[in-house]
Amino acid sequence: MTSNTVESERRDSLELNISGMTCASCAARVEKKLNKVGGVQASVNYATEKAKILHPPGISVDDLIAVVEKTGYGASIPEPDAPEPPDAAVLYWRRLVVAAALTVPLLVLAMVTPLQFPGWQWVSLALATPVVFWAGWGFHRSALVNLRHGATTMDTLISMGTLAAYLWSVYALVFGSAGEIGMHHPFEFVLRRTDGTANIYFEAAGAIITFILAGRYFEARSRRRAGEAVRALLELGATEVSLLADGVETRVPIAQLVVGDVFLVRPGEQIATDGEVVEGAATVDESMLTGESVPVEVGVGSSVTGATVNTDGRLVVRASAVGADTQLAQIARLVEEAQTGKAAVQRLADTVSGIFVPIVLGIAVVTFAGWVVTGATVPFALTAAIAVLIIACPCALGLATPTALLVGTGRGAQLGIVIKGPEILENTRTVDTIVLDKTGTVTTGAMQVAAVFATPGETTDEVLRVAASAEAASEHPIARAIAAASPVREEVADFRNTPGRGVTATVSGRHVLVGTAALLDDRGWDVPAAIAGRVTSEAAAGRTSVLVAWDGHARGVVSVADSVKDTSPEAVEQFRALGLTPILLTGDNAVAARAVAREVGIDEVVAEVLPADKAALVRDLQASGRRVAMVGDGVNDAAALAQADLGIALGTGTHAAIEASDLTLMRGDLRLAGDAIRLSRVTLRTIKANLFWAFAYNVAAIPVAALGFLNPMIASAAMAFSSVFVVSNSLRLRGFRGTAQ
Repeated sequence: MTSNTVESERRDSLELNISGMTCASCAARVEKKLNKVGGVQASVNYATEKAKILHPPGISVDDLIAVVEKTGYGASIPEPDAPEPPDAAVLYWRRLVVAAALTVPLLVLAMVTPLQFPGWQWVSLALATPVVFWAGWGFHRSALVNLRHGATTMDTLISMGTLAAYLWSVYALVFGSAGEIGMHHPFEFVLRRTDGTANIYFEAAGAIITFILAGRYFEARSRRRAGEAVRALLELGATEVSLLADGVETRVPIAQLVVGDVFLVRPGEQIATDGEVVEGAATVDESMLTGESVPVEVGVGSSVTGATVNTDGRLVVRASAVGADTQLAQIARLVEEAQTGKAAVQRLADTVSGIFVPIVLGIAVVTFAGWVVTGATVPFALTAAIAVLIIACPCALGLATPTALLVGTGRGAQLGIVIKGPEILENTRTVDTIVLDKTGTVTTGAMQVAAVFATPGETTDEVLRVAASAEAASEHPIARAIAAASPVREEVADFRNTPGRGVTATVSGRHVLVGTAALLDDRGWDVPAAIAGRVTSEAAAGRTSVLVAWDGHARGVVSVADSVKDTSPEAVEQFRALGLTPILLTGDNAVAARAVAREVGIDEVVAEVLPADKAALVRDLQASGRRVAMVGDGVNDAAALAQADLGIALGTGTHAAIEASDLTLMRGDLRLAGDAIRLSRVTLRTIKANLFWAFAYNVAAIPVAALGFLNPMIASAAMAFSSVFVVSNSLRLRGFRGTAQ
C-alpha cells in the first residue's frame, strides 16, 4: 500500500448545522458541493438540518463552512450548550398569520366589486407589499440561490409569479390607468385585448404566498420530530446511580459515574451503565435492547447493559463503559447515522417546477417577441409576456400536498395510523420487502403458559395448580405467567427463591420445587425420562420449560412461550397481497423464531441478532436492491427503523422506536401496517393528481394570457378553480376503509 493511499484513507469526521435550506433540493445541492471537494464524503439531511462529513486532515473546518456559505447557505459547528435554533414551524407560523391577515381583505377588495371604494387599489398595494416582501422573502431568497447555480424549483416559480404580479400591478398603478381614483375591476370574464395597464394582480401575489406558507408550515411541523428519536433513546437511561465507595452508598447523578466505579442495583431499578457484576445474582430484562422475550439470569462475572432492568435480586456492578461508549449511546448513534444517511426524497412540486419554469420562461419570451414581430407596441407585448408569468404560478400548488396530507393523516388517525410527513408517502410506493420484529410485533411480547404435561398418576390441572401456587410470590416474568394461568391457589409456606434456578415452597403440606433441572439435581430429586424428553421437545418448539416436582420426584412440566397475536397471520397475507416479501427478524433464539414463522406463514427468518445487526441487515437488503419497510416496537428496533426506507412502529412500543419511525400504529394490531401502507399509497396518488390539476388549470389559461386576453377575473378564477379541485379531491380520502377496523 502506498503512502498516498494511506493518506487518502485518513479522514476526520465532522458534523455541521446547516441553515437556510427550504426543501430537499437545497440539501442535495449542499451535499453535491461538499462532495466535490477532494477527499470529502458528505451526507446532508434536510429533516435534521445537519451535515455528516468525512474529510482529509488537510481540509479545515473553516474551508468546509466556506463551501457551504458559497453555495448560499449557513453552516456552523454544533455547540453542546448552544440554545436550540429557532423552530422553522414557528417562523413559518408567524409569517403565515401576518400574510393571512393581510391577504383576506386583499382578496375581498379585488373580487367583490361593490366594496371597491375610491382608492381601494392603493390600499391593496399597502396590504400586498409586506406579504410579498416580508412573508414571502424566503421564497425570493431561495430563488436567487437556485438561480446562481442554474437550478429552478418550486420556490423559483413562486418568486417569479408573485414578483411579476406585484411589479406589474405597481407599474399599472403608477404609469397606467389602474391608479386612477374610482377605478373598478368588474366581475366579468370578458376577453378584451388591452395593454393591461388598467389591471392589477395584488390579490394573486398575496394568495399564492399565503397558501404556500400554509403548506410549508404543516411540512415544517412534521419535520420537527425527526431529531426526537435520538433524544428519546438517550432519555431511556437512568438519571441517578447508587455509587458504592468504601462501603458507603451515595446517590449521585449518572454523569458523575466513571469507568471502574462500583454501584448498586436494587430489584426493579434500571442498571445505570454497562458493567460487570461483582456481587449478587438476579434476573435482568434485556428485551428493550435485544428483543429476547425471556429475561436473562446474571451472576458474578456476567456482563450487564445500561438501561436494562433488574427484575429481582440485588446486584453490585463495576462500570465498564459510560456516556457515549455505552450500548444505548451506540444505538442512538446508529439511529442518527441512519436518519442522516437516508436519501432525501425531493418534493414532487420541485421536480415538476424544474421542468415547468424554463418552459414558462420560454413561452413568455416567445410571446413578447411574437407580438413585437407582428407589429404590436412594446408595452402591449410586455403586458402579454408578464401575464404569462402571472397565470403560470398556481396558488393550488401550495395546497396540493398539505391538504391531501392533512386529510390522509386525519383519516389515518381515526384508524390508529400516524403518518409523519409527505416524503414518507413516496417510500410506501416503492417498498418491496417488509421486515417484521418478532417480540411484541408479531407476538404479544408477554409470556403465557403454552402447554402443561403430567406424568402418569398426576393430572395437568394439579401440576399447574401446584406450580401456580408456588410461583405466586415470585416476581420473575415466567413465574408471573404460570401464576396467572391458574386462578386456584393452595396454601403456601416456607417460600424461597433461588435466582437462576427456581423456587421452593411447602404447598398444602408437600415440599415443592418449581424450576430448572439443575434445581432438582442439587437436591438429588428424580427426573423421569418422560419429563426429560418433554423438556427437549418443548425446547425444539421454541418454548421455555419449568419442571414441577414434589416429594422427591418431578411430576410434570409447564411450558411458557411468547404467543402469536391472533391477527398476525392475516397481516402477513395482506403484506403479500401488497407485493411485499415478509422477513421475520428477532434477537430471540432461532428455534423460537422458526416456530413463530411457521405459525404466521413467513418463509424467511433471521434470528439471534443484536440491535446493530438489525440495522446492518436492513442495509444489506438495501444494498442488494430491495426497498425495505421495517416494523418494530422496541429500543432494539430503533436503528433499523431509522435505516429502513419505511419505518413502521407500534404505538404500544417504546417512545424511541416511535420517534425513529415514519409511520406509527397506535394499536398492536399488525394488520394496521398493511392499512398504513395502503393509505399512504392512496394519499400519494392523491397528491400527484392534485399537483397535476394545480398546474393544469393555469396551463390552460396560459394561451389566453399569451394572446393578450388575460384579465383579473380569469387569473382569480384559475386560482379558485384549481384550489377548489385540490381540496375536494383531497377530501375523498375520508372514505378510505381499513381492514383492521
